[in-house]
Formats: sequence, structure tokens, C-alpha cells
Amino acid sequence: MTVRRLAFAGPLVALLLACAFFALQSPRFLTGANLSLVLSQVMVVGVLAIGQTLVILTGGIDLACGMIMALGSILMSMLAVKHGWHPALAIAGGMGVTTLAGMINGLLVTRIKLPPFIVTLGTMNIAFAATQLVSRAQTFTDLPPLFTWLGNSVRVGNTPIAFGALAMLASYALAFVLLRETAAGRHVYAVGNNSEAARLAGINTNRVLLSVYMLSGLCAGIAALLSIARTGVGDPQSGQTENLDTVTAVVLGGTSLFGGRGIIVGSLVGALIVGVFRNGLTLMGVSSVYQILVTGVLVILAVATDQWSRKA
Repeated sequence: MTVRRLAFAGPLVALLLACAFFALQSPRFLTGANLSLVLSQVMVVGVLAIGQTLVILTGGIDLACGMIMALGSILMSMLAVKHGWHPALAIAGGMGVTTLAGMINGLLVTRIKLPPFIVTLGTMNIAFAATQLVSRAQTFTDLPPLFTWLGNSVRVGNTPIAFGALAMLASYALAFVLLRETAAGRHVYAVGNNSEAARLAGINTNRVLLSVYMLSGLCAGIAALLSIARTGVGDPQSGQTENLDTVTAVVLGGTSLFGGRGIIVGSLVGALIVGVFRNGLTLMGVSSVYQILVTGVLVILAVATDQWSRKA
């Protein structure tokens, strides 16, 4: 129990230490405007990380979430701008497609028994190709106000906070309740700990796995809307780094890559750690290449810590 508490507290301590370090390096870091910027920068990856956490808790992985998000954003934009759909219907259509993509991943894992890594690696490439073919590599602009509403801000004191960031925090609160207070959430942990034991205990393991992949697809649809709200365009080139960024956030947040152990709030902390490092290094004038280098080192350290805690 002590080891588990340390594993959960570790990411939060790392986040506080990182904030303290960059506050000493730049007087602009702890300003309300900059911290609000960090929240806005991580809201897309943060929402994607919710679905990724659910999948990893079952012992799987979703490498396609970023490209499915890009496909969803392009479909939303095309339906509204090119085909004249009502904005609400266009958003629902895009989210429906991303959820369907998650269901296909789940069916391939549960029915055909393919490894999640191979399945989602394949669907990542399919989603990328579909995005380029459907959009013809064109960016969609002049989107309806409903698409960009989540990019607007509400002022808390003198600090503007984007509605999208608040939506991300609300999503984490909902996921926390789902995992902690419901039988379905407990089943996710049970399947990740020991799938065969969970099946013998009466849990429909295939249904649990299918559900988490569909939820990951739904999170990709929500993230697609947040991406449009943040940039103001439907961009076919988006989502190319989010696949691994979500895994980075989940691992840094203390969720075990072997499944069955982790907390959803840790993924939010992990996403904030990545956002804080990138923002702080940018304020220090450090090249983006070194930012990627630091992120890679953090991932290796997080996985090493996970291995140590499992042995302990």
C-alpha cells in the first residue's frame, strides 16, 4: 500500500517540482495568463489521455487515437462547411465516426483476438490515409461559431480560462466517478489485473474491452472538437504527435503499462507535466528538439519507476 501511495503521489510531486524550477527560471511562468495557456495547450492531449488510460488499464494500448481525432475533426468541418449540415449535427456525425472507429478496434481485439498494438497501429495508418483522402490535404476555415465556442474564455479574476479547459476538467471528474464508484469501473481494473480470473468471476471481459475502445473513440471525437476550437480550423495534419503524447501522459501519471493499476487523475497530472516542461523550456528559449528529448527521458524514468514498484 505504501508503494502504491508513493506511485500515485510521485507524479504530483514531479509536477510541483517542475513548476518551482521554471518559476525560478522565468518570472512569467507563474503568471495567471501563462498557466491558463498551459491548460489550453494540454486540453486536447488531456481528453485523449482519458480514453488511453481506460485502454491501458485493461492491458491494451491505443496508438490510433490521435489520427482518429484528426479524421473526426475533418469530417466535422467538411459536413458543416462543404455540405451545409447544421453545426450540431456535423459535430455529432464526427463523434459518431470516431466512436465507430473505436468500436472497430475493440471488435478486432475481442473477436479476432489480435494484439491491441498491431490493431491500433494498423487503424492509425488507415485513419491517417482516410483523413488525407477525404480532405484532399486541405484545411477547412470559416467554421460556424459553435465549433469554436470552446475556444472562448471566461475570466476568473484577471485570468482567462478557456471553456475547453473547463470541459477537460469536467471530463476527468466524470471519468474519476466512473472508475471509482461504479461496477463497470471496477471491472476495468479486474480485466487489467487478470483477464482470465475476471472471466471466471462472471465478468464479460469482451464487453469491457469493447467498451473501453469505444470510449477511447468518443474521447477522440471530443478532442477533435477541442482541437478545432483551439486552432479555429479543421486541419488534416493534426493528431500526428498526440498518439504518443497520450501514452506519455498516462505513463507519467502512474498508470502501469501492464494494466490493472493507476488512477485517472494521474493522467491529467501527466499531461500537465508534459505541458509545463514544454512551456517552461520555451520561456527559457530552449530548442524544441531538447523539449522532445526531455519528454523521452521522462517516459523512460516513469516506466522504470513502474517496473520497480511492481517488483516491490
